[in-house]
Amino acid sequence: MQVLDLLSLSMRMLLGLAIMIASAYALLAAFLFFAQSHLVYFPQTGGDFIATPEQLELPYESVTLRTKDGLSLHGWFVPAQAARGTVLFFHGNAGNISHRIDYLSMFHKLGYQTFIFDYRGYGQSSGTPSEPGTYADAEAAWNYLVEEKGIRPDRIALFGESLGGAVAAWLAAHERPGLLVLASAFTSLPDMAEKIYPFLPVRLLSRFNYNTLEYLRSVVCPVLIAHSPQDEIVPFAHGQALYEAAPEPREFIELEGGHNDGFIFMREAWMRALSEFMARSLATYE
Repeated sequence: MQVLDLLSLSMRMLLGLAIMIASAYALLAAFLFFAQSHLVYFPQTGGDFIATPEQLELPYESVTLRTKDGLSLHGWFVPAQAARGTVLFFHGNAGNISHRIDYLSMFHKLGYQTFIFDYRGYGQSSGTPSEPGTYADAEAAWNYLVEEKGIRPDRIALFGESLGGAVAAWLAAHERPGLLVLASAFTSLPDMAEKIYPFLPVRLLSRFNYNTLEYLRSVVCPVLIAHSPQDEIVPFAHGQALYEAAPEPREFIELEGGHNDGFIFMREAWMRALSEFMARSLATYE
């Protein structure tokens, strides 16, 4: 009788443990489903401006855009004399435009004017970030350059870093820019989620797509992919897959260093390769 009692007790304990594990699993899945936007967007990280183009002695215009759904976006337009083209810059999912100020200096040195803006909910832009919202923001930025600044679409270079790569690729698939550059970009957000949460059915749970790989298949302009094997956030394989999916003409630059400083570690080589690619690609439309 004691043996039966012990077996019964053991079964009850195992059943209780299984229920606890299943409940924890379900709670984690529910958290990831409902809190996804807080895991994708980090506008509060370094929310304040840390610098302006003026501090780098760059001329600039502070720009306010209106999106089609009535939100206000803030950005900087940095002109260049006898500009070789215009860069439309899409930043990643954390911080704001002031954290990308080195890019403004780099493009200015290369002879390009740049327009960089904050997505809704970032920096001094109103609203709350969302996937459809970032695409609408991209449209507003594009229309500003084409309609208000009168810049030819084929003289615009789209540059996207990390999550901004997906937004830039989306825009390149819907418009006709002169070229597209993707730096440290991922293939899709569900692909990234599978890497982070391999034990969860993330493709069923995901409410975000940001399918850079899919967008690239509709792009017709020259594409440059830049990625580092030491990228600790977005695997190098993502950059390689994007390169394979990109149309010709296409190029790949292997960066060095981590996700957020790859171009810094090889600044001169990166600038030279980027400059040559942009000059060669934009010359196609002259």
